[in-house]
Amino acid sequence: MTTDFLTIFAPDAIEYNVIIMSYYLIAPAKTFHSSDNVLTYASDEPLLPGHIVEIPLGKQTAIGIVSSKTSKPEFETKPIIRKIYEQPLPPHLVKALFWIADYYRCPLSSVIQAMLPRGITKKRRTPKTDSKLATNNSQSRENPLNSAQKHAIKDIESSSANTVLLHGITGSGKTNVYIELAKHTLEKNQSVILLVPEIALTSQLVRNFQAHFPDIILLHSAQTEAVRHQLWERALLSEKPQVIIGPRSALFAPVADLGLIIIDEAHEPAYHQDQNPKYSALRLAAIMAKTILGSATPLIADYYICKQHKAITELTELATKHNKHTELQLIDLKNRPDFTRSRMLSNQLIASIQESINDGTQTMIFHNRRGTAPLTICDHCGWQALCPSCFLPLVLHADAYQMRCHTCGRHFPVPTTCPECNNATIHHKGFGTKALEDEVRRLFSQARIARFDADTASDSQLSQIYDQVHDGAYDIIIGTQMIAKGFDFPKLSTLGVVQADAGLSLPDYSSEERTFQLITQVIGRANRGHQNSKIFIQTFQPDTPVIKYACEGNYGDFYKYLLQRRKQAVLPPYCFLLKLSMTYKTERATVQNIRKLNKKIIQFIAQNALTNVSVTPPMPAFHERTNSGYTWDIVVKAKKRQDLLTIFDALDKQPQLHFDFDPISLL
Repeated sequence: MTTDFLTIFAPDAIEYNVIIMSYYLIAPAKTFHSSDNVLTYASDEPLLPGHIVEIPLGKQTAIGIVSSKTSKPEFETKPIIRKIYEQPLPPHLVKALFWIADYYRCPLSSVIQAMLPRGITKKRRTPKTDSKLATNNSQSRENPLNSAQKHAIKDIESSSANTVLLHGITGSGKTNVYIELAKHTLEKNQSVILLVPEIALTSQLVRNFQAHFPDIILLHSAQTEAVRHQLWERALLSEKPQVIIGPRSALFAPVADLGLIIIDEAHEPAYHQDQNPKYSALRLAAIMAKTILGSATPLIADYYICKQHKAITELTELATKHNKHTELQLIDLKNRPDFTRSRMLSNQLIASIQESINDGTQTMIFHNRRGTAPLTICDHCGWQALCPSCFLPLVLHADAYQMRCHTCGRHFPVPTTCPECNNATIHHKGFGTKALEDEVRRLFSQARIARFDADTASDSQLSQIYDQVHDGAYDIIIGTQMIAKGFDFPKLSTLGVVQADAGLSLPDYSSEERTFQLITQVIGRANRGHQNSKIFIQTFQPDTPVIKYACEGNYGDFYKYLLQRRKQAVLPPYCFLLKLSMTYKTERATVQNIRKLNKKIIQFIAQNALTNVSVTPPMPAFHERTNSGYTWDIVVKAKKRQDLLTIFDALDKQPQLHFDFDPISLL
């Protein structure tokens, strides 16, 4: 009967399409007014967790990431607009997305924005090939390993720990270990991510990797939006294992089967994102894949944790044997007879510089402060030149003859008279790398001198002219921390650190650790066995343990010393930290509200019987006054991190409240 009916009334073939709707939880990349991080949408095509889709969100559209499939809700749902890529994000990235939001209590939308490239929905023309952005070298040259490196590789690969600390002295050949581990990972058809603090500071390491692997995807901040999108898409769609190199954001490269993450110079603060979403690349890597933390000066907390899990591999000898010797002198800056020729450089350092020039070798002078003078003050009334926005000291830059704020970047004319008392008693105190360069040019007028700091033009940065410096085109190299790591200078025979204790004056629990790291890294530039070398460490505090241990290269005793101090003060690794800050336009409002917050937290701790939790009294922030108003801080310490999360979840989230879990600094 049915057939006859269709034959009479529908002689042409009729095809009936039954649309079956499915429902999915999707995390939008835009902030929306809801207590949930995900919304329910309908789709007439199957989706997988990690699929990137375009969805309606209010009167606008947004990008979203599929979280999971769900049952049909009781309320009406909107359909997704389209699926942007057939290939979903790999499972480890979907896991990372929700882990960051939960572990650091930040909105999923901000994590998605950090994870996906900008302009992901744009149709782009294929950018021209740029050898600086992606390489296609022939594979692969030999990678000779000594016995210590082979033993380290065996230890790492046999370790059951997911995170292994590779503690190797400067010049021990950690890069060769990285390369060999990467080769073994690729042989298993798995991808590798190599994180570096900053591409410009580690160009030599990048070059070494490029000599061994074809088709490296290199990510960095100098790339255009279109190029970053293209390289991200290439990683997503590739059917072959990839080698990705970049800063902390390279962790979000969507490689299909991630087998190994290598974090070079793992002690660097650059691995901690200090803007939303705030996270530590070291902690994030540990939940994504097997992770290697490489450093000559590892963070005390990381060394402690890895030691507890027996996950430390040591490299204690130089990769290349040599018969060169290094002489180190500790010079007291208070001993003025040693500074008769210059207020910045000791007589001993000046003599060694001249000797290096005569021998055709190089000198490096390190000072981690740029500009000409960091403080401008009136000797008559005490007025200081401060930035009107940041209320921080303006720095004199004599070459451009202007005052600059190193926080917000604003610049101002150099005052000739005091705006308060009208006296001409303006003095510029202290010195930076620019003043140091002027002094060196005065002392060595015939020398070829190069300065490298954040004020150096981009085409003259060390990463751009490294080959010239490497080959001896310059006699004297002056710079900040950007010359302290990642580079090999075979002609270097004299090294001077002009004020080794400059960072110790900062009122922060990490200041001693950071000072030790910087001095050790700088000394490592001249202690690689290329030349007989002389090292001069100038300091006002020659007897302080931090300076002594750094000069000796004695990480073991420094670790014990600082660990004991951290234990006494109940600081990481003996606790977890939550820094809470409040900012209001007036100091009175800030103090009133931060005191209320402090009282509420103390009451909550008592009511919920949270043991081993303490709260500091409210205190002015290190940069108390800014253009936004006045900021005061509270620091909550807990033996269990979950207690911090419980306390934070109970707080009223108001715009004036800012927070930072696991801060690497309390400044």
